[in-house]
Amino acid sequence: MSNGALRLLAGAGATDDPVYVDDVFQTTLYTGTLNTYPNNVVNGMDFDDKGGLLWIKNRDQSDSHYLYDTVRGDHKNLYSDLDFGQGDQTAQVGLAFNSNGFSVGDIHQTNAGGEEFVAWNFLKQEGFFDVVTYTGNDTARTISHNLGSTPGMIIVKNVDQEFNWTVYHRSMGGYNYYNHLNQRSYTFNNTTIWNAAPTSTVFSVGTSGNTNNNGDTYVAYLFAHDAQDFGENSDEAIIKCGSYTGNGSNTGPVIDLGFEPQWVMIKDTTSGDTDWWMFDTMRDWGVVTASELKANSSAAEAAVIGAYAFLKPLSNGFQITDAATGLNTNGNNHIYMAIRRPHKPASEFAATDLFSMDGAGSATNPAFESNNHIVDMGFQKRPTATDASLFFSRLTGNKYLNSTSTAAEATGSSISWDYMGGMLDSFSATSYQAWMFRRAPGFFDVVAYTGTGSAITVNHNLGVTPELIITKNRDGAYGWIIWYTGLTNSQYIMFDNEGYKDNVSNIWGTNSTVATSTTFNNGGVYDGTNEKTIVYLFASTAGISKIGTYSGTGNDVNVDCGFSSGARFVLIKKVALHPSGTSGDWYVYDSVRGIVAGNDPYLLLNDTPAGVTNTDYIDPLSSGFTITSSAPAALNTSGGTYLFLAIA
Repeated sequence: MSNGALRLLAGAGATDDPVYVDDVFQTTLYTGTLNTYPNNVVNGMDFDDKGGLLWIKNRDQSDSHYLYDTVRGDHKNLYSDLDFGQGDQTAQVGLAFNSNGFSVGDIHQTNAGGEEFVAWNFLKQEGFFDVVTYTGNDTARTISHNLGSTPGMIIVKNVDQEFNWTVYHRSMGGYNYYNHLNQRSYTFNNTTIWNAAPTSTVFSVGTSGNTNNNGDTYVAYLFAHDAQDFGENSDEAIIKCGSYTGNGSNTGPVIDLGFEPQWVMIKDTTSGDTDWWMFDTMRDWGVVTASELKANSSAAEAAVIGAYAFLKPLSNGFQITDAATGLNTNGNNHIYMAIRRPHKPASEFAATDLFSMDGAGSATNPAFESNNHIVDMGFQKRPTATDASLFFSRLTGNKYLNSTSTAAEATGSSISWDYMGGMLDSFSATSYQAWMFRRAPGFFDVVAYTGTGSAITVNHNLGVTPELIITKNRDGAYGWIIWYTGLTNSQYIMFDNEGYKDNVSNIWGTNSTVATSTTFNNGGVYDGTNEKTIVYLFASTAGISKIGTYSGTGNDVNVDCGFSSGARFVLIKKVALHPSGTSGDWYVYDSVRGIVAGNDPYLLLNDTPAGVTNTDYIDPLSSGFTITSSAPAALNTSGGTYLFLAIA
């Protein structure tokens, strides 16, 4: 895992520019380099401009959580799992905030050589997060803040003395209730802690030493709730603080956030002796696996892998999937804070920040490296061997699917999503190639859901109506079911060399509209009750990707995708317009193996033969690609219809 980890096109720009969660929050993974410091972690977070909080935990060791903020200044840390006052690491060059990330120094707990760390970056932003410091006076009073909305959660610490961390949460029962972040404790009722409910401009403290001891210095971290000020139209929330009641079942509560989360913190406030659980999607939290840390504990990260894995993200929230005490105790109140997954649209990125290829594989981790962007889905194949194409996704963790097979998903020992800029652990063979996709509205999305055995409408976060939908039942031996613009709700194609499957009643549900900008329909024909399905959704993005069809002529066919420097990736399939018509394989071309004015290697996504290297069926074209006159009927015959997905 590289120290730089990730490059984002961040920064909100002018005050009237849209602000996305990508601009103000990030989970950053990095590796310590204790004997070489400072260790500069470049992640695109502009602490110099916005200020904020950096929360770091050594994932490999039983070390305390280290919290730094720009208001108290560089090198001054607090420990979320201890009641200690702040430490000052200036002499050890503990930490420095930068305009594109942060630097850690000669501190084992934040930079131990070769060990893995997580850093949660919270930047100050109205409607999301604020940091305030104040001096106590032992008199009930109000403290001003700049959150711009009523806080959903407030965490206060006396930085001078050994007082517990004190937490206000809107769902504890009232302003006079509080909890301790550093303890496995009940919720307490004491009017000397907060004194009054917070507002959009102030929060109130009483006379307790936890929040207002005379002469002591305090820091307060304020988190918003449901401020709908973000996104392309400045009408979306990126953080919510709420609660749910446990049911003690492995089929636990579904929490509808209105967005898919990337980070959650959960606490049972009814029972004592329960933890502050922390999960995030960069540390292998998906629908199969979860890796836990606890704000009140110094324990190293623990992986939870199995049928339930505690909880799973949904496209519009999350579901508790275990009866685990502390997360789902029957009848108990559980509070949470949840942060939206990245939602900056594809139009804000370069194509190379959304799609990457690695043409060799590696004996180091990750096996396949992207162009310094997060990978959410990818597939791999050995071009020179008789191999299947295997599909992986961050949501499904250590599972994979075979595009040449109807088999259910399988488990892979080298599958890991514990990387900021790549996928899979190292493995011995280095002759593989990987094609890697990042989720972004307008370009690509991944959804994992559980079927009901009947028609179902499923939420997605593509942000536009998908033009290509690829689905696979993960539990059953069913084929890949694929729809694209132009098909009806009773038509589909598959990862094979056949044409349409026609008149399959309600294969895509009973609604004649298969998909919208927020949902898609599935008829349940290949989704049994409680069977799990993965869905990949694609759309055309100006200058980045294009989905469409072209008509064959038998002569050269120029396919204009609106690109400026040609296509780096092209997927093509001949589709028959009638069940009796002939169709073709799924051809894969890419610039790593060569899209040139000469022979162009290709692979078949639906079959296992080694790649073919001695044909000239495709040529470069600045606006897209050219299918040559020498191409076979599977790519270019007069009157033929060809589906394609191209990426610049």
